[in-house]
Amino acid sequence: MRRLFPALALTLFCLCLQSLAARAFEIEDRIRLGAEGGAVLSILSTTDITAAEPLLRAFLEQRPDLAVDYIVASANSIHQAIAEERLAYDLVISSAMDLQIKLANDGFALSQPDAAEVAGLPHWAHWRDLVFGFALEPVVIVASASAFDPGHLPRTRRDLIDALREDPERFRGRIGTYDPAASGAGYLFATQDAGFGNAFWRLAEVMGRLDARLYCCSGDMIDDLATERLLVAYNVVGSYALVSSAKGSDLIIIPPEDFTLLLIRTALVPKTAARPDLGTAFLEFLLSPAGQASLKGTPGMTPVRDATADLPSSARTIRLDPGLLANLDRVRKSAFLVEWTAAMTQP
Repeated sequence: MRRLFPALALTLFCLCLQSLAARAFEIEDRIRLGAEGGAVLSILSTTDITAAEPLLRAFLEQRPDLAVDYIVASANSIHQAIAEERLAYDLVISSAMDLQIKLANDGFALSQPDAAEVAGLPHWAHWRDLVFGFALEPVVIVASASAFDPGHLPRTRRDLIDALREDPERFRGRIGTYDPAASGAGYLFATQDAGFGNAFWRLAEVMGRLDARLYCCSGDMIDDLATERLLVAYNVVGSYALVSSAKGSDLIIIPPEDFTLLLIRTALVPKTAARPDLGTAFLEFLLSPAGQASLKGTPGMTPVRDATADLPSSARTIRLDPGLLANLDRVRKSAFLVEWTAAMTQP
């Protein structure tokens, strides 16, 4: 039975919320591409520049008259930028499907009833005419090459729990995962993971006893795996790991065979957009045959129009619908993070 420490957990959670509220919108990375002196399309996104740049360049080949100002931020920061600060970005792209649905549900997304490329999209890849999925990506376990003996890779969450318990000193301080209190995507993955059974909470308790490191982003976990500061990272966005592996990093990528979550990377045009016509133009490109073909150049991204491609047999796609809002309820989120904190701070 899980042990809870409500006073400590609630205190930490409140401090975390105060810290997030006091913080201004933060930009993590930025790139500008395209024509000088022309119209500028501004995109606010959780997708790393390395993964996004081929898609941006493919769009600019069709629109050489434009420039793109591409800004990378966390999912929570993006929500803050649009819902609280009302900043004028023309398109929002995020892996945090629940926060995208919330923006739309709260009236911050422009409807796209006339978007020609929406026709033929799978019904599960869009919500109303507001939020549009353009790629599927697996959420995986990633390990350094030296983490496990050959032939003894963990294939399920149960396997990973057993491996950590059998050699705790080897993995102490060298297992990483998202911090769901700080990361929008991390919170989405954790809540969805927990919905499939108790394995998530058993694994959380084991990671807590082994002083797991908590991260904001998949990219930071992958960097620490490359230097072997980490041996294992749990619930990593698969495309980032596969892009790193394609560049020569010695990583082992494991889609869990008990179930592999698939996120739908989504886009919306915010009502605060300075140039909603340009945001719509890029959205149309993302959903077009040319844009969907460009996605195939990024390892780990499966275009939504090609969803019958070679996905893991254990794949479980996170549903893009208002059901995601339930876990964003303040009371429900507080209770989940209290339990998470208890798992991470065991004596």
